[in-house]
Amino acid sequence: MIDTHTHIYMPEFEAGGEEAYLRASESGVDVMIMPNVDLDTVCPLDSLYRRHPDRLRTAYGLHPTEVDADWRKTLWKIVPMLDSEGCVAVGEVGMDLYWDTTFRREQEDAFAEQLNIASEKRLPVIIHCRNALDEALQVISGLKTGCPRLLFHSFTGSAADAEKILSVVPDAFFGINGVVTFKNARELQDAVPAIGLERIVLETDSPYLAPVPHRGKRNESAFVVDVCDKVAVLFGISREEAEAATDSNARFIFNL
Repeated sequence: MIDTHTHIYMPEFEAGGEEAYLRASESGVDVMIMPNVDLDTVCPLDSLYRRHPDRLRTAYGLHPTEVDADWRKTLWKIVPMLDSEGCVAVGEVGMDLYWDTTFRREQEDAFAEQLNIASEKRLPVIIHCRNALDEALQVISGLKTGCPRLLFHSFTGSAADAEKILSVVPDAFFGINGVVTFKNARELQDAVPAIGLERIVLETDSPYLAPVPHRGKRNESAFVVDVCDKVAVLFGISREEAEAATDSNARFIFNL
């Protein structure tokens, strides 16, 4: 099983994520992809990767909530990391207008720049999009260098939202995490079958959004199994079938 989005290197985890890594491995998680959050998280991320390069992969990008007036200076400290061993994607990048809209234009510019970098390096992009779907799709539509493979991480929208994304990016993929197990996530649960199994990958986004029956606790990669179980139920298939399909999608996106 593949967890396409996890932050088990963060301070919430003991021993630099070592114990969480071992629990995930024992639960049958074969690959974990770890995007950085900011410049400060690069060192702990790299440290955990170097200890377990067999199962761990990395991704680097300038997160939209880290974008400010001086974003280019920060971005060009990150770009060289995309050539490092184990890196499989640009991310997580995108737009977030939930907390603050002060740097909306800068977020658009930083997102576009990173999409272009991904295209040049032939890397897929892990997209963070919160309260900014129309704005993010407008940036993507304006690309002139060709569109790399795009994964909309932590998709929690409706079938209409997914349809809107696919109308702009017909080959987009969607990261489904613990939110899909929540009782109040009926809209997302309806959206998942509408998207289709061929467009879905599994993720945890740990330490956030722990699935039922762990809701309210710290999330970790081992819990991706619970996400897989719920996706299987929504499609009326076995866990093994859901795992095989979503793993195949992840391997295609990230060239694993």
